[in-house]
Amino acid sequence: MNSPVEIPFKSFILLKPEESTAIYLQIVFEFIKAIQTGFLPEGTKLPGTRILCKVLAVNRNTLIKAFQDLESQGWIETLPNKGTFILSQQQQKKETAFPISKEKNTSETAVGFTFQHSTILENPTETSSLPYQFNDGMPDLRLVQTDVLARLYVSKLKRQKTSKTYEKIQVLSHSYFKTHFSNYLNLTRGIRIATSNLLTTSCHEISLYLVTKVLIAPGDKVVVASPGYYMSNMTLTNTGAQIISIPVDENGIDTKRLKEICDTTKIRVLYLTSNYHYPTTISLSAKKRMEVLDLANQYDFIILEDDYDFDFHYDNNPVLPLAAFDSNQKVVYIGSFGKSLPSGFGYGFVAAPAPFIAELEKHQNILEPGIDVLKEQVLTEWITEGEAHRLSKKNKKIYKERRDYFVSLLNENLKDKIQFKIPSRGLAIWVEWLDQFNLIQFQKECEANGLFLPKTILYQTKDVTATRLGFGHLEKEEMENAVTLLKKSLENIIL
Repeated sequence: MNSPVEIPFKSFILLKPEESTAIYLQIVFEFIKAIQTGFLPEGTKLPGTRILCKVLAVNRNTLIKAFQDLESQGWIETLPNKGTFILSQQQQKKETAFPISKEKNTSETAVGFTFQHSTILENPTETSSLPYQFNDGMPDLRLVQTDVLARLYVSKLKRQKTSKTYEKIQVLSHSYFKTHFSNYLNLTRGIRIATSNLLTTSCHEISLYLVTKVLIAPGDKVVVASPGYYMSNMTLTNTGAQIISIPVDENGIDTKRLKEICDTTKIRVLYLTSNYHYPTTISLSAKKRMEVLDLANQYDFIILEDDYDFDFHYDNNPVLPLAAFDSNQKVVYIGSFGKSLPSGFGYGFVAAPAPFIAELEKHQNILEPGIDVLKEQVLTEWITEGEAHRLSKKNKKIYKERRDYFVSLLNENLKDKIQFKIPSRGLAIWVEWLDQFNLIQFQKECEANGLFLPKTILYQTKDVTATRLGFGHLEKEEMENAVTLLKKSLENIIL
């Protein structure tokens, strides 16, 4: 998407003149949503206001007013004689200590050679040294049983064979790991797969990247939920696909809207986080699950089911993925394993029909040519000795207690200011604010008080002001202090 004129603004900037909200505010909200969901990544150059006002069918002065508001909030930046650009979600408008060109789309100005510059991909990770921080729902790595992993790792190191037999060990080890891992998935997630239906990767993101590379061609129509996961939206957009968003209600995605789209458009893929929608934490209802599977069969599209957070559920009988009920091989199921383990020990995986897995393996051999034999041997033993189940059971109890305590703190401190539903799984709560205020200003106020809120957990449109507050990484005292700072910051900006 090199030219700003080629950007399909009308597909994601949806204005409703009949509503009471001023048009310029609708433009502001729609642009913020597009930036947060990855439709307008960092560095994207926007068309001139004369062109864009014609595309959006609005008055030029209205558009200029909206752009001034967006620039004051730090979402866009206008450079004289160069144009208007989307800012990174973590970028601060300040001078750097060394000269770097601010012209996002001109790669050769900063180095002695040219290279391809993506206007879609960016690194949204933000870091902070503040004492208290929220995230989008990460586990507490202080709970990891490193002594068990260390024992297993040392044991495997001592049994290392000579290099002459290494290749044989590598093949056998990987096969052995896939056998036990597929059995583990069948047992815990209710799917029915053999080793030929399973691809293991170094992480969840690699799994998603490989699947989209093989499954989606430029121009394919891909349906996603809105609001959605910014990282997956970025990965999907990078394939050259045309992204179509559909709304989410209290029971999951709008299946009526999905059918309407299918009636007029050939859909290639529906990307879905069915069990724990990101970011709202809503679970797709049983009725809608059946409707989605029926629509996939009727209109011949693929369901890309992303079960990114299965490890953290609080029910004795968790809701199983759509892949467990897929009798027509329409579901490609991706997920993660070992998110509670130290960095480098977790895995991503893909469960799908065997021919598709075989094709994925060809691409994986380029991206990840080596097999970490020791890691696979350790995780195999970790599964077979029952450590995976023991750690999961222990952590469920701890995280359930943390969830319940976090809920009590929110009710105690912010009862009249927020609304939320208690999630049955995951490590985050979707909090909707009842007062209307600017979330970027709120973020800055929190930061001034010692509390860090990354922009990736902030969601604001003309209809919704919400944050996805992760609690899993916080102990009780840390939660208390974080919520106190949240309350203090809110009081300061709505006075």
